[in-house]
Amino acid sequence: RTSLDRVWLKLERERELWPVIKHSNGGDERRNSVKFIGHGVSGAMCTVLLMLPEASATRYIVGANKGWTTNVNYTIWAKDKHFYNGDWLFFVYDRHQMNVLEVSKTDYETCSADHPLHNWTTGAGRDVAPLNVTRHHYFISGKGFCYGGMKLAIPVENLPSQPSSSPVKKEAPSLNSRNQILLFRVVSAIGEA
Repeated sequence: RTSLDRVWLKLERERELWPVIKHSNGGDERRNSVKFIGHGVSGAMCTVLLMLPEASATRYIVGANKGWTTNVNYTIWAKDKHFYNGDWLFFVYDRHQMNVLEVSKTDYETCSADHPLHNWTTGAGRDVAPLNVTRHHYFISGKGFCYGGMKLAIPVENLPSQPSSSPVKKEAPSLNSRNQILLFRVVSAIGEA
């Protein structure tokens, strides 16, 4: 979960804990307090959402809908993708037969699983490998499956740097889709209060 999701959940929990003060006229004070506080929170959230950068880590499902299996050309799967430091690879495979090993370039080329750099296999058949080092990463499946094509080589780059400020007039920041969804949730919650 992102930090914004955690903030949202915390606000939801706190809203439920606010005491309801019954008045003699039959109304309650919590509803008005929630609206008042909600408007302030929504204003602050909108400001934060507008300032967030659009770049974020990407989770790639290796092999897309085919997953981590034989008879898939992972070179073709990876060719149109840019992998950046901070991204994640998500391997989905038959946990009873296959595994996920990160190996050296030499072991990748020879399909040798004898000395892996890291064994990402957890036994669930759904394993995640973080791409947190800028270099070439090499993954194979041992037990002979590498010879059937279960191997992936990808370069991991640093995120492109933000362009330096220039005297050119800048446009106002736009809302990315994630921020639009969060903004909608905040506004909806205030409307319900």
